[in-house]
Amino acid sequence: MERKIEDRGHWASKTEFLLAVAGNVVGMGNVWRFPYLCYKNGGGVFLVPYVVFVVTCGIPLFLLETAMGQYTQEGGITCWRRICPLAEGIGYAGQLIQLYGMCYMMILAWALFYLTFSFSSELPWASCNNPWNTDDCNVAGRNLTLNGTQHSNSTSAATEFWEHRVLSISNGIEETGKVHWEVLLCLTAVWIICYFCIWKGVKSTGKVVYFTATFPYVMLLVLLVRGLTLPGALEGVVFYLYPDPEKLLDPQVWMEACAQVFFSYSTCVGMLTVLGSYNTYNNNCYRDCFMLCLLNSCTSVVAGFAVFSVLGFMAHEHGKPIAEVAESGPGLAFIAYPQAVAMIPLPQLWAVCFFIMVILLCVDTQFTAIEGIVTSVTDVFPRVLRGARRREIFLLLFCIICYLTQIIMVTEGGMYWFQLYDYYACSGACLLFLSIFQSLTIGWVFGANRLCNIIQDMTGSYPNVVFRLCWKYLTPLASLVTFIYYLVELQPLTYNRGYVYPDWAYGFGRLMSLSSIVLVPAWALGRLGTTKGTLKQRWLQLSSPDKNLPLTEKQRSMKQDVTSPVDIENLMNLKEEDLL
Repeated sequence: MERKIEDRGHWASKTEFLLAVAGNVVGMGNVWRFPYLCYKNGGGVFLVPYVVFVVTCGIPLFLLETAMGQYTQEGGITCWRRICPLAEGIGYAGQLIQLYGMCYMMILAWALFYLTFSFSSELPWASCNNPWNTDDCNVAGRNLTLNGTQHSNSTSAATEFWEHRVLSISNGIEETGKVHWEVLLCLTAVWIICYFCIWKGVKSTGKVVYFTATFPYVMLLVLLVRGLTLPGALEGVVFYLYPDPEKLLDPQVWMEACAQVFFSYSTCVGMLTVLGSYNTYNNNCYRDCFMLCLLNSCTSVVAGFAVFSVLGFMAHEHGKPIAEVAESGPGLAFIAYPQAVAMIPLPQLWAVCFFIMVILLCVDTQFTAIEGIVTSVTDVFPRVLRGARRREIFLLLFCIICYLTQIIMVTEGGMYWFQLYDYYACSGACLLFLSIFQSLTIGWVFGANRLCNIIQDMTGSYPNVVFRLCWKYLTPLASLVTFIYYLVELQPLTYNRGYVYPDWAYGFGRLMSLSSIVLVPAWALGRLGTTKGTLKQRWLQLSSPDKNLPLTEKQRSMKQDVTSPVDIENLMNLKEEDLL
């Protein structure tokens, strides 16, 4: 007897969908990457290229992917199978990038490690009286060493805590060293938390996001108010937004703005498609798109005020330029900001607030990413994996395998591996490549007008003409230009601008980048080569949508006048201009 396929389910309410997407797209990139890019690339002037790419790439792709999921009711792989089988490789490539992105669970582990130490009577990164400190330890940033003498090459206590206590970093990627068991316990804990956040599918995810997607904003507001009341905060804010118009002529600024939009909007990896697939058919995803994109960008700007007000205070206390204390990435979250917090009255309170915010910003991004992979794979094999018990077992196996592969990142050489994955496997080049083919497929093969007609049928609102222009021309063009520039300017990865990776590590990194990129043309060529018929017949078959997809209102009205199966199949392939 053939096993019945269980229903996928839907969000219990519109709020759950909005919170889940908000939790996914609003993450640490808004806090530790955007403010740094803003000050580095012309202050307020950086908002010009940022807004340009938001309009031409971010919002159009956001709507495209969410609408695809809602229309097909499928995950990140099978949605392409139903819309354009030739482009199914885009779905597999996106899931592979998501899989590589599981390395960001390490950020959660490090943040949890810091949070446990934030309850100490004295913050360990605020003094040089610890076993891991060296003679060059700098207590307050004024070039004073442990014995009180002047030293031009001193290292801050926060840096030494990060490198010697948290990472126990070795001299290179070849020196794996021993496992840091305390960080491993933190990694275990965060994987368990993520598992139980999504083990019941959207039923549990939809409830968890009520807390994980909202509480970070409470923490961010608290840190913002406290930061703005500190001495030197105004100088930090001015430094953050001070405009430098000449930066607009630098192509590097435009490239970094484009990369930031792709990262912060979580496009091209199928995550938005998965979350949208749990909506009902008539959900207004068109309106949701604008609300969520506005929330994402506003969070980035506000986070910059919270970060740079505190960095301005630290620069004021140290008597240094803000440029010397500003950091991006892990350097901001685990060195610069903790060091600044240690100088504020009641440092434990502010450290706890900050790391709770970091954990919650990361945890909902990560567990929705896991949900995206599990849902996409389940939709590929619905008869085997769909069902409460089967899904839970598959999810458990997936989490265990990912956890075991990350043990190398909690060794003394772990940071080098983490950077390798971050720089190559999850690079902006991979996302830009997928953006090109994704927009071209929808814009020209499936039909931008057809997608607009579908969105109108689902939401009652016909998308602005700008969306059609973006899907057909602006998005692929902007992505292609940025992709080429990215490859031309790509520099070999280094650690702390000093350590140079061995050749085999660079080769491994490039192989990870290519593994997702190659999937797109390889899948298309493979399907063209194995499908029967002439080349034209194969192309038409593989570029046509599934005839079982829902008909729009206009198609339904026309269907009443056709009777033969051939006519009905031709009706599915009609584009918007054919129906007017």
